[in-house]
Amino acid sequence: MEIAAYIMIMALILLYSLLESRIQKVQRRADRIERKLDLILGHLDIQVAEPGLERVLALVRQGKKIEAIKVYRQLTDAGLKEAKDAVERMEVA
Repeated sequence: MEIAAYIMIMALILLYSLLESRIQKVQRRADRIERKLDLILGHLDIQVAEPGLERVLALVRQGKKIEAIKVYRQLTDAGLKEAKDAVERMEVA
């Protein structure tokens, strides 16, 4: 009985690692596609406003950059660097 439990645990660990690897691969691909799309939109000078970003833009205009980054991260689930870059682009625009 114990051997069957150990085999089951090992199978679950192996399955988890395979799924984790696949999820990371899909995430990297999605990130590459998003970067390419951003480059295309930038080249065509098309700006797409995401819902809720008006608040972020208002914070940028008030000079509250750190708070703007926090709100941007909450709205978009972006990482710190991505949010900082996005807010800095808003400052320039």
